[in-house]
Amino acid sequence: MNVRWLVLILLFPLVAVGDPNFPTPQIPYQPKRYLCTFTTASPVIDGQINDPCWQNAAWSDLFVDIEGDLKPKPYRQTRVKMVWDSAYFYVAAYLEEPHLWATYDQRDMVIYHENDFEVFIDPDYDTYNYYELELNALNTVWDLLLTKPYRDDGCAIDDWDIKGLKTAVHLYGTLNNPLDVDSCWTVEIAFPWKALAPCAKRPTPPRHGDAWKVNFSRVQYDLDVVHGKYQKRKDAKSGKPLPEYNWVWSPQGLIAMHYPEQWGWVIFSTTSQAPQQTDPPLTEESERQRERIWKEYYQKRLTE
Repeated sequence: MNVRWLVLILLFPLVAVGDPNFPTPQIPYQPKRYLCTFTTASPVIDGQINDPCWQNAAWSDLFVDIEGDLKPKPYRQTRVKMVWDSAYFYVAAYLEEPHLWATYDQRDMVIYHENDFEVFIDPDYDTYNYYELELNALNTVWDLLLTKPYRDDGCAIDDWDIKGLKTAVHLYGTLNNPLDVDSCWTVEIAFPWKALAPCAKRPTPPRHGDAWKVNFSRVQYDLDVVHGKYQKRKDAKSGKPLPEYNWVWSPQGLIAMHYPEQWGWVIFSTTSQAPQQTDPPLTEESERQRERIWKEYYQKRLTE
């Protein structure tokens, strides 16, 4: 890792401290899995999911509420695809949306204060030193390096940039126009392996059979039209904006994305077939053991 970032990790002030009650996931540990295949025909990053490599890639399961089955299913569809080559890890996303809305237009603004799409990547699945990317329908980016989860008094380095990152969105409708009904917006992202390597502590690009912890989130607000413009819907009594919805690929079991152990597994393959062996092993027994270790960790924190 670059010395400058190592110094920042050690000295950067805390963005948030761990919750004194230390909430824990309230659903069984059952992370989603996705087979990410190698492509020899890299996509053009223009926001449109129409390249040959995307046609051959499977869609993920539809996103669910961040708390899983504890909450109703999302009322709009979201799903992703992934492929990779020797230079990039590619992500494509489809977000159903009849009311396209975004106003944040400067890099590293707090994008989740508006509707957004988010990616979380922990290459070595140790829950420390992981990456987060958020973007909105204006293709405004907020990229962060997390030293460790906020619950462990981690800090976010939001002036860190993903060098060589490519992002694009395509709008099927008109932005910020309440007079019409839109269809959706689609996203394409190319993460350079070189930018992910410093915290990976493992080969980048990955080897055939490597598995990384990854998750995706969609932040969504209910909107009203006020004086011809979209506005977050407010609580009738308090006058404050209603809380957002959090829809994810692999459910967390609590309203917190920063539990990397709950994220899904992306399994990299150089063929169209799933590897017979993966690193780490993703057998039923290894997953049960992993869950036991994390439960012991949670219990220890609860008694501190």
